[in-house]
Amino acid sequence: MITLSQLFKNNQPSLRAVETRFRAYKISRAGALCSYFAAGKFTLIEAMDTDTSRDSLMAELEACGKTSIDTLHITSWDDDHCEAIALEWILTNLMPAMIEMPGYMHDSQNAAECKRLIRAYKTKRASAGKKAGVIAVTPEYIAGLEKITGLGYRDIVYHPKKLYMGSNDNSTVKLFRTGCFNVLSMGDVEHRDIGAFLKKCKHLCREVDVLLLPHHGGQVDFMTKDFLDELNPSIAVCTANASNQHSHPHPTTTSLFRREGIPLMTTRRGDVLIHSIGGHYGKYRALDLLSDGETIQHEEDFTARKLHLMSQNADTIKNTLMRGNLGPRRH
Repeated sequence: MITLSQLFKNNQPSLRAVETRFRAYKISRAGALCSYFAAGKFTLIEAMDTDTSRDSLMAELEACGKTSIDTLHITSWDDDHCEAIALEWILTNLMPAMIEMPGYMHDSQNAAECKRLIRAYKTKRASAGKKAGVIAVTPEYIAGLEKITGLGYRDIVYHPKKLYMGSNDNSTVKLFRTGCFNVLSMGDVEHRDIGAFLKKCKHLCREVDVLLLPHHGGQVDFMTKDFLDELNPSIAVCTANASNQHSHPHPTTTSLFRREGIPLMTTRRGDVLIHSIGGHYGKYRALDLLSDGETIQHEEDFTARKLHLMSQNADTIKNTLMRGNLGPRRH
C-alpha cells in the first residue's frame, strides 16, 4: 500500500481535472444573477429571475446535467440581489439543498418576505423528508469555520468579519474555488477597510481568477490600482443590465481596468460564460455573448493561477483522495 508521503515523493501532483462553468446572466432589471458549477455541484449566486434570464439559466442547468441546484448563495437582502417573487420561483422550481443567506438585519418588507419564504421552504422540505440546510452568514458563523491553511478545493468565506452601519458592506464575500478556476463574489461591499483586509489575504491574492465586481461595477472606494495590483485577477465581470439608471460599469471603473490591462466583460448585452477547456485541469475560456446567447462578441483564453501552485502542494493529493472534503473555510 502506497503512503501519501511516497505518493508525493514519487509523483508531482497537478491540478485536479474538474469541469467548471461560471455564468453571469443578462437580466431585464437592475440586479445580479450568476452561477458556478464545479465538481458536479451547481451554485446559484443571488436570487433573481426575469424573463430575460430564465431560459438561459435552464439551459445552463441542462448543460451541467442538473435538474435542481445544490446551493442558493445570496450575498445581500437588497432586492437587486434577492427579490421575493424571484426567490419563490427558485425555491419552487430549482429546489436548492442548501441556502446560504445574509446574516445581517434588514428592515425592508422584501427582506422580511424572503426570510419567511426560506423558513417555509425549509419546513416543507423537512416534512417531505428532504434536506434543506440554511446557513446565515454572520461574523459568528465565519469565526466558527476552520481557518484555511493550504491550497486546495475548499471555498473561502471572507466577509462579513464584522457588521457595518451600511447594509451594502455586510454583503457576503466568498471565493468559489472547487473548480479548475476560482471566482470571487463580492456582493455590494464598498468600504475601504474591507478592501484593505482582502488585499492582505494571501490565498485570495494568489488564486483569484475571475473577479465579480462589487456593487455591479459602480464606484467603490477600494477599487483602485493598488487593490488590483494585489489581487491581480485575470478577468473581471460586471453584472449590469443595458437600461440600468447608474450606467454600470461606471466610466472610472472601466478606465481603471483598461489601464490595468484586465479584460472586463459585462451582461449589458448578453450573458458572460466562462468554462474550463481541454482536460479541465487549468485552462478556461471566457465568452462575452450577445442577447441570443450564442453570438460571441469577444472571447479569450486563460490559465488558472493555481495551476502552477497546486503542482507543488501536497494538499492536491489530499483533495484528490478525499473528494467529498469540500466544506467552506475562512481566511
